[in-house]
Amino acid sequence: METQDKGFNTRLIHAGAFEDAYGSATVPIYQSSTFKFKSARHGADCFSGKSDGFIYTRIGNPTIRALEQNIASLENGRDGIATSSGMGAITSVYMALLGSGSHIISSDAVYGPARGVLEQDFSRFGVEATFVNTSHLDQIVDAIRPNTRLLYIETPANPTMELTDIAACAKIARDNKLILVVDNTFCSPYLQKPLDLGADVVLHSVTKFINGHADIVGGVIVSNTPELCRKIRHCMVYMGCNMDPTQAFMVLRGVKTLAIRIERAQENAMQVAEFLQQHPKVSWVRYPGLKSHPQYALAEKQMAGFGSMMSFGLHGGYQAGEKLMNHVHLALLAVSLGGVETLIQHPASMTHAGISPENKLAAGITDDLVRLSVGIEDVGDIIADLESGLHNV
Repeated sequence: METQDKGFNTRLIHAGAFEDAYGSATVPIYQSSTFKFKSARHGADCFSGKSDGFIYTRIGNPTIRALEQNIASLENGRDGIATSSGMGAITSVYMALLGSGSHIISSDAVYGPARGVLEQDFSRFGVEATFVNTSHLDQIVDAIRPNTRLLYIETPANPTMELTDIAACAKIARDNKLILVVDNTFCSPYLQKPLDLGADVVLHSVTKFINGHADIVGGVIVSNTPELCRKIRHCMVYMGCNMDPTQAFMVLRGVKTLAIRIERAQENAMQVAEFLQQHPKVSWVRYPGLKSHPQYALAEKQMAGFGSMMSFGLHGGYQAGEKLMNHVHLALLAVSLGGVETLIQHPASMTHAGISPENKLAAGITDDLVRLSVGIEDVGDIIADLESGLHNV
C-alpha cells in the first residue's frame, strides 16, 4: 500500500510494510545471513544494482529494509539506512562525508561520544573539528573555514536543551556549500522534521523514542538526496554497521505507538517542569515548553510539541546532583532516554564525564545539571518521586 499521502499515524503503522507469501500482518523476521538467487543472471543483477533482490544481510535484508522505508517516510526523506546503534549512524555519516584535511563544525553540547569520536579518533586521520554553541548563528559563521565540509547540529542539545534554528542553519550551509546533518533523536519525526526545514541528512538513535521500550539499540540515517544516501550506505556496509533483523523487527513494533507515547510523555513533562520550576532546591529548569526557556519562540516555530526531555540545576552543585541520584526510586538512574519509563542521570559524572572540565563548562554542561527523560507513568507518581528525592538533597 502506498502510504506517503496518508497521515502520520497511518504511516507509523503501515509505511515500509510489504505483503509476504503468507499474508503476515506484521513484517516477519528474515533471520538469514544470505539469500538464494533465482539464477546466475539474477545474482549478477543484484550485485550490479539492476535488481532490488537481497544478497547478504550486512548489505540488506527484507526486515531491515521495511524499517528503513518506514522511518524515511516519517521524515519525508528519500531513503533510510539502518545501523546497529546510534553511534553506528553517527560514525557512518562522519566516515562517508569527512576526509583527511576536512573540517566539521558541531554543536558543542552534543551527545558525548559523537564529540569524543571526533576529538579522539577522527583527529588521528587529519579531520579537524570546531565545537560552537550553534544556537548562536554568528558562532557557526565565524567557524567556517575553506576546508569545512559538514555542519552537524543536535537540537534540542544534549543535555543542555538549547535549541538551534534548523532553517537558518540550512541557509548558512547552502550559502557555504556545506552539508547540514541534524541529530533528531530528542524530538523524533513526530515533533520535528529537519529535512522539511532544509537539512540534508537526519539521523536518530532509534534506541530512544522511535523504539521507545529500552530493549534494543539501533540507529537510522535518512536523506532526501540520492547521492548522499548511496554514499552513506556504501560506507555503512563496508564498516559493517548494519542492523540485525531482530533489532529491526523490534523497532518496527515500537515505532507504531510513537505518537501515543510522545503525547502522553510530553503532557507529563509539562507538569513535571512546572513543579521543578517552583521547587526551592531547584535553581533553574530548561524545558522548551516553559516560556522561561530562552528559545521558547523557536520551539513553537520548528517543533510540533515540546517533548519530554528536560534539564534542571540544583542548588548545591555536583554533590546535590549525586544525592538526588541516590534518593529517587521510581525514576531509573540510567543513561539513554525516550522510553516509556522515566530516566534520570547526572551528565557531569556520567555521560559527559569523558569531556574535559573546560569543554564541559564551555558547552554549558555544569556540575549542577540533571537530565530527566519523563516517561508515561502516572504524573503524580513521577512528581512524588522527585519531591522525595529533592527532600534529601
